[in-house]
Amino acid sequence: MKWIDRIGYFATGGIVGLTACLSVGSSNSEQVMEERPLVSAMTVSPETPLQVTFCDRTLDLRRYNMYEGMDRELSSFTYFHSTTMLLLKRANRYFPVIEPILKANGIPDDFKYLAVIESHLDPLALSPARAAGMWQFLEATARSYRLTVTPTVDERCHVQRSTEAACRYLKDAYAKYGDWVTVAASYNAGMGRISSEMDRQTVDSALDLWLVEETSRYVYRILAVKLIFEHPYKYGFVLEAKNLYKPFECDEVTVSDDIPDLAAYAGSLGITYADLKRFNPWMKDTKLQVDGRSFVLQVPRQKDLFYETPNRTVHDPRWTIQ
Repeated sequence: MKWIDRIGYFATGGIVGLTACLSVGSSNSEQVMEERPLVSAMTVSPETPLQVTFCDRTLDLRRYNMYEGMDRELSSFTYFHSTTMLLLKRANRYFPVIEPILKANGIPDDFKYLAVIESHLDPLALSPARAAGMWQFLEATARSYRLTVTPTVDERCHVQRSTEAACRYLKDAYAKYGDWVTVAASYNAGMGRISSEMDRQTVDSALDLWLVEETSRYVYRILAVKLIFEHPYKYGFVLEAKNLYKPFECDEVTVSDDIPDLAAYAGSLGITYADLKRFNPWMKDTKLQVDGRSFVLQVPRQKDLFYETPNRTVHDPRWTIQ
């Protein structure tokens, strides 16, 4: 059976027919059943669960604010089609990088979804508040968690290094709260704000706090993305392996000296300046000043620069229909 034949009422598991029976009133008050064609596209409220699991903890969502908070974000990501589909495609490239770093640092795997909502898995993401990179560090916070930020280097945009820094923050927050949900909320609001509000409002969970809208929605956004990533077909996202972005294999080049002209340097490596910047988004300028440090450059292999054959690498088999 082809995939198109299997698409049904994904939110509830029912099957949608080609016609629907509608009750309409007649002149003699009798109910008449009339067959009418369905519209070509439907907007169906997605199924909102009464409980979800985050970092091996089951969260009860039956309380009105929690249920409605989850419903809002699940509806948003379900019908923000182009963005959510792009997130799944990018995850195929970046989750294999992020997951081992989280595991090596003792951070629950579910925190990869925090990176999804922070930056849409874009290493060059920049917020209006000037937070940068996949994990959206402010410059001062980045330096405090041992990331290099100079006129020519910004490791907030280095996927591996920024993930390691995020792990350091998350470990500090867990040592303070002992609760991963509160840790997640603190990533948005800051530990100072979460701690002061928990004391002022006399509650034990960040989900019970009255906070600004962005922070109030934050944890539910993580939970909604997790649910969709674990059940994409249920929420209407139908992808094949060829639709996902393939991971890249790169050669590593260690640089300990300044590079005055990155365009010329890229040419010496057999790649374009644009490719050098895309694969090393932490480079901020047209030159590189190492300031006594060493940096490892990712140099893509020529065979990976073209989609000459369809992608066959699927990081999570739940993401595709094959």
